Amino acid sequence: MNTTSWRDGLTAQHWKVLTGSFLGWVFDGYEAYALIVVLPMALKMLLLPDQLASQAVYAGIAIGVTLLGWGIGGLAGGVLADYLGRKRVMLWSVFLYALFSGLTALVSDFTQLGILRFVTGLAMGSEWATGVSLLAETWPNRARPKGAGFLQSGFGWGTFLAALIWYYLSSALPLGADSWRLMFVVGAIPAVFVLYIRRTLDESQKWKEAVLAKRWTATTGGSTAATSAKRPFTLFQLFREPEALRRTLIAFLLSVTTTTGWWAISSWLPVYTVGLAKTAGIENPAVWGARIALIYTAGAIVAYLLAGFIIDRIGRRWFLFLTYLGSLVMTVATYQWVTDVATMVWVAPINGFFTLGCAYVWMAIYPPELFATTVRATAASVIFNAARLVAWVFPIVAGTLIKSFGSVSHAALSIGMIYLLGLVLPWFLPETTGKDLPD
Repeated sequence: MNTTSWRDGLTAQHWKVLTGSFLGWVFDGYEAYALIVVLPMALKMLLLPDQLASQAVYAGIAIGVTLLGWGIGGLAGGVLADYLGRKRVMLWSVFLYALFSGLTALVSDFTQLGILRFVTGLAMGSEWATGVSLLAETWPNRARPKGAGFLQSGFGWGTFLAALIWYYLSSALPLGADSWRLMFVVGAIPAVFVLYIRRTLDESQKWKEAVLAKRWTATTGGSTAATSAKRPFTLFQLFREPEALRRTLIAFLLSVTTTTGWWAISSWLPVYTVGLAKTAGIENPAVWGARIALIYTAGAIVAYLLAGFIIDRIGRRWFLFLTYLGSLVMTVATYQWVTDVATMVWVAPINGFFTLGCAYVWMAIYPPELFATTVRATAASVIFNAARLVAWVFPIVAGTLIKSFGSVSHAALSIGMIYLLGLVLPWFLPETTGKDLPD
């Protein structure tokens, strides 16, 4: 009987890498969800009277430009991490998005909000791929999926923290109608975290060795890797090598499915719940939106923490298939069948388990196993962040549909059909469960 624990062999440095990457993703999760929960209150102050009739459209634009900046910044950051190193890019990413988040608290109109959300997105985009690559390249095979799941849980804890803080602020209103600004003041705190990164984290030895050995192939490593004095541009490699192109496109489409589903559907869940509370005549319906945001995020955190164990047990492809099947079913259940807040309390965490938890966590586990070291951060960024270059329009589309149909449910059910892609595409990717990380 094998009694070896997945934790055996993990050193203090392994846990420091996880802590640093995890905290960076906590801050990203907080920043992303802070925007969503404050928008109803913020837009009432920032929009002109004639613009308020199109509030859903402006909310979609604010979310959309954040995604657009996130996508562009993520692509650039991933490429830079493959050339300059994981640690250096992570440090600057955290510092800059903390700075721009703090400045968001000072905006006085919607144009300023849009510009700052775009540049905040640019900075945020670089952090995830660096952390995922650093952990993948330092943790042993048996522990890597678990560590990646714990890392990804940082986004859930960040969104949970944002929902919790907003629950207090929306109830207490310490600054009255300006209380939403405090959410972005808190978002500036991660600037201090750069000291932890500088003093505690080491650069990836695997990355340094691969660069030194000039292993430039995108999908194979070790002795079979091509070497050349001149390094090819990492982004071009993903589209020049046939196998790399196939893997990149399939994983990218799955990422688009996740990103579109969450930002254009699930991000409206608090607003939808507030509408249910208003219809039922419940006092202070905004508090119900904050409560459901907390419950929804709690379901996602459970998924993050369990995902590494589940995906090792059933395999990567089955995990993806069941994730998107669950997301499709829960989208229909949430927006078609739930008609009161009491039912939403039970449905929201299951929805969060699939649409925010499982639908995102695979990107921290699977892509690093599909690509070699010298292009790993670039590939992870293309898959995770470039999806936003496509998905950023869907919050705007959703806002337009909500205005046209007069409800969130019709827009959610229409866009939710994108989850059907997730039932087919996983079977065209290689199964990597139990295999070594490519060199």
